[in-house]
Amino acid sequence: MTVYEAIAEMRRRSREGGSFSFTFMSYSRDRRSSDGVTRVERARLLPGSDPKANRFADHMLNYVDLDTLERRSCWQPLLLELDGEDLELT
Repeated sequence: MTVYEAIAEMRRRSREGGSFSFTFMSYSRDRRSSDGVTRVERARLLPGSDPKANRFADHMLNYVDLDTLERRSCWQPLLLELDGEDLELT
C-alpha cells in the first residue's frame, strides 16, 4: 500500500466513524528534531487545517488519539505503517 492509498483509507474509515492504528516518524519543524517513531493505537482523522492559516496544511494529517483524546498532527510523507502494514516508499 502506498502512502496515498493509506491516507485515502484513513479518511474513509474516519468518515465512517471507524478507527485505525498507524506509525510515523515524528518531526518538529519548530525544534528541528525528531523523537523517533511514534505509534498511535486508535486514531481518527480530523478535518484538515486551512491552507491560508497554515502553509503546510496540504502536507499534514490532523488526528485525534482515541485513547488519550489528544489532538495531534503528523507529516504525511513520514507515515510508515497503517494497521501494521508497512507502506511503500513511492
